[in-house]
Amino acid sequence: MSHATVPASAATFLPNVRSVRAAIGGWAQLSVVQYFVAEAAVIDAWAGPEPYSRTTGYISDLGAVSCGIYEDRAVCSPLHVLMNASFVVQGLALVFGALFLTAGLLCVAARPGVAARRFHPGPGTSRPAKHWVSAVAIRILTGISGVGTVIVGLVPEDYGSPWHFAGALMFFIGGGFALLVLGFLWFRQTPVSWFLAACGVVCIAALVAGGVTRMDVPEPGLLERLMGYPVTIGLAAAGLVIAGRVHRERRSRAA
Repeated sequence: MSHATVPASAATFLPNVRSVRAAIGGWAQLSVVQYFVAEAAVIDAWAGPEPYSRTTGYISDLGAVSCGIYEDRAVCSPLHVLMNASFVVQGLALVFGALFLTAGLLCVAARPGVAARRFHPGPGTSRPAKHWVSAVAIRILTGISGVGTVIVGLVPEDYGSPWHFAGALMFFIGGGFALLVLGFLWFRQTPVSWFLAACGVVCIAALVAGGVTRMDVPEPGLLERLMGYPVTIGLAAAGLVIAGRVHRERRSRAA
């Protein structure tokens, strides 16, 4: 089907490949992987009485500003500024991704092919309205997750503010459900959809387990990472798929 014969309803469902914001949005999602580099550096500089363990130590302990006893844990993170800055960068990346990615791009980003194979519902198929709603929900949930991460970085755990806990919940809940909805949206379009859905399930299941046990488990750090790591990894994978689609579309249009 040539470009001239694409129905208006299908055209509006396509990414605007000339828009820089589409590429920025995809790479903003992908950039959250910087978190793992920062976390490794902060853990290496840990100065507590006991070595930091990812299985028993909370992630927020790495961002604690003061050395001492917090709750029942001895914390001392000399590179807390780096950790908190990483939280803020990660959160802003998610917020920018939510703002710059269009719902139309999210709907078609994982579809095979390039410009010549556009989405066009055939006779008897449902209209894309439900997909559009899902895409908008993904943007909102991703934005909530990003705002929560920024709050976590700006309000470290030892400030004693309830905003730190609220920000962490926003990140886990928003990110986990964003991945679940995105996995549904991209179902049968790409095998990555299964991975994204699995990341969302692991995050939400760990969050429920943490709420039921009130984090009173032998390895709370591991449980918390089962909430957070899938969000970071899953959204980065989604960003890679989106950025790849934009790149292919631009090459096709240029050709």
